[in-house]
Amino acid sequence: MFSRILTTTALIAAPAFAVAQDGQNEVSFRFGVGPTQGPGYFGDADLDVGVGYKFSIDTVKVGPISREPGGASGLGFGGSLRFIGGRDAADFEELVGLETIDPALEIGGKINYSAQYYNLFASLRYGAVGHKSFVSEIGGDMIYRPSDNFRVTLGPRFLWGDDTYANTYFGVTDAESDVSAFVPFAAEGGLLSSSARLEATYDVTDNWQVIGTVTYGQLRGDAADSP
Repeated sequence: MFSRILTTTALIAAPAFAVAQDGQNEVSFRFGVGPTQGPGYFGDADLDVGVGYKFSIDTVKVGPISREPGGASGLGFGGSLRFIGGRDAADFEELVGLETIDPALEIGGKINYSAQYYNLFASLRYGAVGHKSFVSEIGGDMIYRPSDNFRVTLGPRFLWGDDTYANTYFGVTDAESDVSAFVPFAAEGGLLSSSARLEATYDVTDNWQVIGTVTYGQLRGDAADSP
């Protein structure tokens, strides 16, 4: 059983792009790419080197709806997206006999509360592509700004998933058990992981950033008990 999760991502350049702007309405976002090291799949004991991505909405001004970066403190609402890569037993010899899991895209919403030195959030997402189940996440960050263009955040994350989600990534069916090294296991939903994330962001210019992120966590519940 492997219950630790360690992911590092470094040197992500995140330029800002405006995709719709006419004086009244505007939507801009940041997209970054860089090297990453982390588990090859959820629960993997080995760390693989790969390519990491980062996406965030900067500005939304559509009619009466307005959201801008560095906005006022207080309660806010927004979207929440998460992409989970697929898992193919052909890529990991220890998974021989387990069915392939398709990549998933989770779409949902987020509520957050921001202040000068901290931020709290809670999100709910549904696997619109892939696992077709609900997941929720809560967390927060302490914020330290040693300069105007450099900031460091540190805080916890807790991830819950329903039974379908838990079984997708941590369950073993009778048919899979017959042709693999794993015993049957029906995973139940609940708290599946807890983690801490440290992130440092340096604004090179208004449009470019360099970001380094380290996440360390523990699998929980049936995710930790899965064979």
